[in-house]
Amino acid sequence: MVEFLQFTLSGISFGMIYAAIALSLVLIWRGTRLLNFAQGGMAMFTTYIAIEVIYHTGSYWAGFVVALAAGVVLGAVAQLVVIRPAQGRPELNAVIITIGLLVLLEGLAGIFYGGQFRSFPAAFSVTGLRVGSTALGVSRFDVFVAAAVLLTTLLLAVGFRYTSAGLRMRAAAFNATVARLSGIRVARMITVGWALAGLLGALAGVLVSPSTFLYPNSMDTIFVFGFTAAVIGGLDSPLGAVIGGLLLGVALSYTGGYLGSQVTTLVALGILVVVLMIRPSGIFSGAQVRRV
Repeated sequence: MVEFLQFTLSGISFGMIYAAIALSLVLIWRGTRLLNFAQGGMAMFTTYIAIEVIYHTGSYWAGFVVALAAGVVLGAVAQLVVIRPAQGRPELNAVIITIGLLVLLEGLAGIFYGGQFRSFPAAFSVTGLRVGSTALGVSRFDVFVAAAVLLTTLLLAVGFRYTSAGLRMRAAAFNATVARLSGIRVARMITVGWALAGLLGALAGVLVSPSTFLYPNSMDTIFVFGFTAAVIGGLDSPLGAVIGGLLLGVALSYTGGYLGSQVTTLVALGILVVVLMIRPSGIFSGAQVRRV
């Protein structure tokens, strides 16, 4: 029973990271119907920027803030410079462009920072918490990870629902043609969506790196898990992305704890295949209604 509790709490911590990646994919998908396969590479690159800032300033929080800012800038620049010129062309073009952007970012990271594994500092202690004599299997940093992603998600939800900018973004994602006729600058809203996705990716990169090593391909597996979480929840559902991330995190934690970490990737891909076979639109996607 103690092991089960430990695996559950650990799965929630990692699940929140998968949820952040999933939510970043959902933000872009809803506005452009495009899967950004470079999301993991963008997260990795901003994490390298964070670690350089930390080493030069000695402040974790300076690196944390700079990473989030770099994610916003990188997401906006990627949309303006790389993705926008491909609009109006075959959809496969944009997919290939995002894959090319991933290769470019990983190559630049190797050139600028080297290919060796680097450790990333944690904001809080990674020593496991205990209740009496019982180890919980999570640390203060794990609690911070879950709280940071949850707070960011809540802020985005409030912003989308109760601010004029959020309403414009929702309108642009729901029906771009009607939004343009209503005077909404859809192109600008799409750029903002990419910027927010970049912020979420940077947050995931900074939060997961203390638990892994940082290297040019370090976010590839995390991206696969985040993509799986997005598919589980539904690419049109921000709430589904969060719940999908939590479900996947807990499932993989149980798998790694009881069967071994070497099979977690295989299990994640198996879950992805099963969901695509049973409900391709995702568990939490709403039914599409067409009024004639």
